[in-house]
Amino acid sequence: MIYLDNAATTYPKSESVYQALDYANREYAFNAGRGSYEKARIATEIIDTTKKQIKELCHAAENSSVIFTPSITIAINQILQGIDFRNGDNIYYSPYEHNAVARTLHLIQKKVDVNLIEMPIDENTLEIDVEKLKYVFSINPPRCVCSIHISNVTGYVLPIDKIFECAKRYDAITVLDTAQSLGVESVDMSMMNISFLAFAGHKSLYGPLGIGGFIDSEQIKLKEIMAGGTGSSSLILDMPTESPGKYEFASTNIVAISGLSQALKEIGTDNLKEEQKLVNRLVNGLSKIEDVIIYNPRTEVHRNIVSFNLSKYKAEELGTILDDDFGIAVRTGYHCAPFIHRWLKDEKYLGTVRVGIGKFNTEKDIDALLEAVQELSEETSYEKSTIN
Repeated sequence: MIYLDNAATTYPKSESVYQALDYANREYAFNAGRGSYEKARIATEIIDTTKKQIKELCHAAENSSVIFTPSITIAINQILQGIDFRNGDNIYYSPYEHNAVARTLHLIQKKVDVNLIEMPIDENTLEIDVEKLKYVFSINPPRCVCSIHISNVTGYVLPIDKIFECAKRYDAITVLDTAQSLGVESVDMSMMNISFLAFAGHKSLYGPLGIGGFIDSEQIKLKEIMAGGTGSSSLILDMPTESPGKYEFASTNIVAISGLSQALKEIGTDNLKEEQKLVNRLVNGLSKIEDVIIYNPRTEVHRNIVSFNLSKYKAEELGTILDDDFGIAVRTGYHCAPFIHRWLKDEKYLGTVRVGIGKFNTEKDIDALLEAVQELSEETSYEKSTIN
């Protein structure tokens, strides 16, 4: 199988990550922070070390808190549902948002009469229109601004520094979804005006499934939306009042955290340059194939994701053919992104065929995909000429 669905989850992981998972499962799979014995203390140390690695990667302030959760979706829910929104608050989101944000905001609006406002984009480039956004902010000041960093549909890198700089002029809470970007794109919380940063372990960080989290850089008090045992103050029914204990409960997934810690040690820039070369190779190749529609942003600010369609096929049909006939795994459909498709105008195809390029992909993988699409395009052209 040629695996090109790395935007969903990166695969494979480094062998050292698999080894770290296996070793932790055998040696340190204990309740961290809940035992005075050596193995539990080691598990706690692994968690603390991994949190430090995350903070260093994001250039987070020393007093920032890292909170581990089972997934980035849960992290985003804890952040957004934890904010004390009031009737009339303006919450801004980008048209590139994933349903982890979109559905959470929709749920909040069912409970509180907030205004959900989509950031304006340039209809020609599909980039965020920052100048227009400044004007909209001046008319309807933001209480909260949510944005994905890299689109999981097109690979577009949103101008977070500019968006959040504008938001902070109104003391807005800013929330960044780095599911596709952390480890791929530079993130500096100290410079980018980020209140909360949510991350996924199993995507661009090349860690395992089952671990995500968020960083609270401004010590904003969130409401608890869930509760449970923390291993401390067990006779008190209220949750702890301070982060991270206020938001971390139940047994921590020390096995997944051990795998994530190993993955974080291997993040580098060399493979990122190679991945970008593969992206360019794919886009250039697809652009030469008849009847291919490419949906990547009309900008150079573009990373590891390419979406396209072949005019004869629905996206799912093409994905199935690529798998069944060519052994190529891609993602098809709307990719849990409810807003951007009306701008892409891909309804005819029921979404897009998405290629997610990772550090273990090669030119051979990209060329195999291009050859397959070329072959299918030629079949389509032959059928057209036969009919005519």
